[in-house]
Amino acid sequence: MGNEKVVITVYGAEQICASCVGAPGSKDTYEWLQAAVGRKYIDGDVDYTYININESQTKEKHAEFVERIFAEDLFYPIIFVNEEMVAEGIPRLKTIYQALDKHEVPLQS
Repeated sequence: MGNEKVVITVYGAEQICASCVGAPGSKDTYEWLQAAVGRKYIDGDVDYTYININESQTKEKHAEFVERIFAEDLFYPIIFVNEEMVAEGIPRLKTIYQALDKHEVPLQS
């Protein structure tokens, strides 16, 4: 993998997506994802970012994607591994793990 860290970005909101009633909230998903990834992979090689879609964004790429979420009525939370969207709505660990494997994030011993 080299020296580059993989970045997992979770876009979400305090309020649960209307189509995802009964699912955990975005912030809960963000915290759950850190715990799940940390159990399988060496956590020092992964950075995590949470983007609240209801707050103004200072980074252009986040602001543009938040606009897209509202314009296209995407389900959140939305999870990216680096620049690849790997989950929309209710995430599946298998898909996220496959993306991390593709980036050769080292496994725990």
